[in-house]
Amino acid sequence: MKILVTAKRVPDPEQKVKIKGDAVDLAGANFVVNPFDEYAVETALRLTEKGSGGERSGEVVVLSIGPKDASQQVRSCLAMGADRGILVAGDDTALDSEQVARIVTAVVQKEKPTLVLMGKQTVDGDANQVPQLVAGYLGLPQACFACDVELASDQASVTVGREVDGGTEFKKLPLPAVVSVDLRIVMPNAVRNAQGGATYGDGPRYASLKGIMAAKKKTIEELDAAALGVSLTPAVKTVGVEAPPERKAGIKVESVDQLIEKLRTEAKVL
Repeated sequence: MKILVTAKRVPDPEQKVKIKGDAVDLAGANFVVNPFDEYAVETALRLTEKGSGGERSGEVVVLSIGPKDASQQVRSCLAMGADRGILVAGDDTALDSEQVARIVTAVVQKEKPTLVLMGKQTVDGDANQVPQLVAGYLGLPQACFACDVELASDQASVTVGREVDGGTEFKKLPLPAVVSVDLRIVMPNAVRNAQGGATYGDGPRYASLKGIMAAKKKTIEELDAAALGVSLTPAVKTVGVEAPPERKAGIKVESVDQLIEKLRTEAKVL
């Protein structure tokens, strides 16, 4: 079983956002793997592991789009246990969802994976469009917001639990398919395959020293969007970025009656 996982580099969410001119100032920024993509890598590893001993059955390929420096984030995924990486050259801060989806589609057609796993969205763009576009362009079944994935014993289908209002909706998808994952996919029992036996913690795994050393020897194939037949002319243009208005300091009230009075007369929400 081959699983293709996308992994975008994003500015570290722990950093304070700075605005310079009409754009986010990324000078000196620290970049990390998009957290939802990291969950997708963890999902792929769990689907291809035979047990807690780490024995694997299948291949996990990590795809990223960005400058040469983005190879650091691909190496991070390889250190977790992924088998090899692909880096498509491009300015990740300027690409829109359409271009990214076209590049991912071209790589899927080249690699022909059994399953495409993606984070539901990136924490910088927050568009939540690429997985759905990729599935549409490829004509593949898809499930988004996955919080539970079970691989059938014959590896011909996956049953995906999706978070919806009021509970979890389950869908069975024939493979190949596109699945985008949500936060709860990294809970201990959220991912299951027919090979069984593994016990997982809560959250994505940390790379071990052995994994970090092994990642240095793993292959990262470098590709060019033009060679994949994808134009990098954007369909969407960012015309400006503004910081939200600064919040006013809150106040303390002495009683419930005073709170109700302020809500009625000042906030006018009652």
